[in-house]
Amino acid sequence: MMKKYMNSKIFLSATAVLAISMSSCSDDFLTEKKNYDNTSTEIYDYYSGANGRLNDLYYWCNPNIQGASGARLWQFPSMGLQDDHSQSTEEYSGFGCFVDPQKPMNTVTGTTQPPEYFQGTSPYGLNANAWGRIRNINDVIEGVTNGALSESEKEEILGQAYFLRAWCYYYLVRYYGGVPIITEVLNASSESVVPRSSTKACIDFICEDLDRAARMLKAKSGSGQWLSGSNYGRVTTGTAMALKGRVLLLWASPLFNRANDESRWVTAYKFMTEEALPAINACGYGLGHESNPGVNGSGWAQMFLDLAGNPEGVWVSLYNQYVPDLTPDYQRNNLWEQGARPANTLGNTGKTPSAMIVDLFPMKDGKRPASYNSYRKLEASSYTYDPEFPFADRDPRFYRTFAFPGEYWRFKGDPNTGKSCNPYNGEKYILWNYVWYNDPAKYDDPTSGDAYGADNLLDKAHGMYIRKFSDDLDVNASPNYIFNTEGKSIGFRCCQTSTMEIRYAEVLLNLAEAACMTNHLDVAVEQLQRIRARAGYDASNNYGLPANLSGDQAACMSAILYERQIEFAYEGKRFEDMRRWLLFDGGANFASIGAKQLTGWGGNTCTWLGVQPFNDQRRENMEFRLKDEYNYTDGKSGRTWEFTSAVPAEREAGNPDKIIGGKTPEMTREERDAYAVDLSEKNIKEQPLVDQLVNLKEFYDKYLVRKTKKGDGYDSNNTQLYIKFEPRYYILGLTQSAQTNNPSLEQTIGWEDYTKGGAPGTFDPLAE
Repeated sequence: MMKKYMNSKIFLSATAVLAISMSSCSDDFLTEKKNYDNTSTEIYDYYSGANGRLNDLYYWCNPNIQGASGARLWQFPSMGLQDDHSQSTEEYSGFGCFVDPQKPMNTVTGTTQPPEYFQGTSPYGLNANAWGRIRNINDVIEGVTNGALSESEKEEILGQAYFLRAWCYYYLVRYYGGVPIITEVLNASSESVVPRSSTKACIDFICEDLDRAARMLKAKSGSGQWLSGSNYGRVTTGTAMALKGRVLLLWASPLFNRANDESRWVTAYKFMTEEALPAINACGYGLGHESNPGVNGSGWAQMFLDLAGNPEGVWVSLYNQYVPDLTPDYQRNNLWEQGARPANTLGNTGKTPSAMIVDLFPMKDGKRPASYNSYRKLEASSYTYDPEFPFADRDPRFYRTFAFPGEYWRFKGDPNTGKSCNPYNGEKYILWNYVWYNDPAKYDDPTSGDAYGADNLLDKAHGMYIRKFSDDLDVNASPNYIFNTEGKSIGFRCCQTSTMEIRYAEVLLNLAEAACMTNHLDVAVEQLQRIRARAGYDASNNYGLPANLSGDQAACMSAILYERQIEFAYEGKRFEDMRRWLLFDGGANFASIGAKQLTGWGGNTCTWLGVQPFNDQRRENMEFRLKDEYNYTDGKSGRTWEFTSAVPAEREAGNPDKIIGGKTPEMTREERDAYAVDLSEKNIKEQPLVDQLVNLKEFYDKYLVRKTKKGDGYDSNNTQLYIKFEPRYYILGLTQSAQTNNPSLEQTIGWEDYTKGGAPGTFDPLAE
């Protein structure tokens, strides 16, 4: 059981809450500059006061994509960040805490504890704590309910508050299973305790809150009123229905549904078809650019950059809106653009995908590469995948998700300042990120970092870059960022692109999953077709889908998971999908921790799906280096290079790149650039992509070779280590600090109970 106040850090009085000014928020409905955390009950008697408190809740509860130093742990979204979530998937290499074979998580004696979602100990104070946020939400619910607002005003605010409470509980339940259910503002009392409720009770509670939210918000959002204008970003009836669909899917998934109780899938399917989808559509949500996919995934790429009124964004977080002559607030800045761009654009060096995810993307016919040893129930592509040319013949989304050597990646801005050796302004920028080595012994050494990248990337080059979400000038003529050329903060700043925690595409794929698992396979396939059509496929080849999906449930479910993996890459969905479907080991090892065995899906979800368990694999990175005959071996460091002349030939004289610089260059810059791939619609009309890729392939074939770079770790003997996700990680235990502060709480099965001398945990998250 849990003390009602949890501990002094959590259930402090409302007057002791850390003050956070809302002046930093860009959202129109969050521009009120008063701080409403220090409140009395009278604040709920007038709309501006109650709404101010609600906006405080949005500030603390909305998913956050700030960099590592600004991310509050409980807001862990994995939206492209190289964090413990994404580093436990195919998206990034490098062991996150969930998969590190040398540092198993242990809540009692280990040096590596699970991430603290349950309690939180960050310097952000009460609101950085799960229970502090829930306390504040309950305060708003109680205050508004008993206040003097009109009934319509009450419903408007309460509907949003109930949604946010449901969101907070969903976040807890997906990690811990059952947690204490607290619905009122509790006074500190050492005698008062609240036990952990069953997971089923928590699921029901979350759904009840979401039903309330949907009902109360219908008058404001049921006809699309909040899809645009000053209230864009507020949750709606559709948002509540979408989250409920996700919650029901979680409850039906193998993680909690070990016996594959079909009634849970039926509940999810009926809800999605009869209630959720009609309500979501009525709010004005839909697939962005569905009727205009553009060329090579340009419509799909544009969808991430649309601001207010974007129908794809069922739930969004908004960021800085730059106002001339006013100081931008970088605390509310979307840092993705700055972080994703290469160093020679004045970005923060960029983000590196693992070679694994690059290699597993579909080919241009929509099928998996035959070399990808997973999703074996799905038809392999007729196109041969050659890892030496990873850009050849790929899914349209590939070119909008990754950037590779020899690709235009335009932006609005000029990084050429002073004696800068950055060779392009933004509108002409080409990514040439191949590398060379001075020491032949390091040519094929995966652990060597002694490489120098082309075009002034030098020691800041990455073999591949994550391009997704970037504000590509070819698809968005009015960028959402400011590019500064003067002052201390030069480069990409003040980006206001929204991030989407729930996209309409997820709604469709959630429906597809529920349809598949209730044997409505045709319905499932229809949703996949819609997603693929927006990406650029058409009916001529069944949207790139295998022909057997309507008659094979396991194959259909595999196709759905594969589609989610591609469509939602770097959006924080993959880790949860892997947990829900037990993809680390198929769920075959629960007996080792005394937990309920998987009996549905033949006792192993990986076997049933035809996917390779993620355990015992490792991820590497890659780069493209110059072939041996083009590497520098004359002792040049390659670390410094300045433009000291206005004459291009003289400027290139100090260029350490043997292809276009040095004493005997192979070609001019213009000749090299002629090989580059230009994805812009204007250029594609003149030169189809297939022809451009053949051209680029010629460059690679002559000058470059793919090199494996160290991804996952090595042990002290320099022996490769492999992914190890323990069975107990599927449902987390309470950390030592949480147990110490709440000694009456039961520990989860599979974890040790610190308050009971390390005895095995007794809380069963599957018990109903």
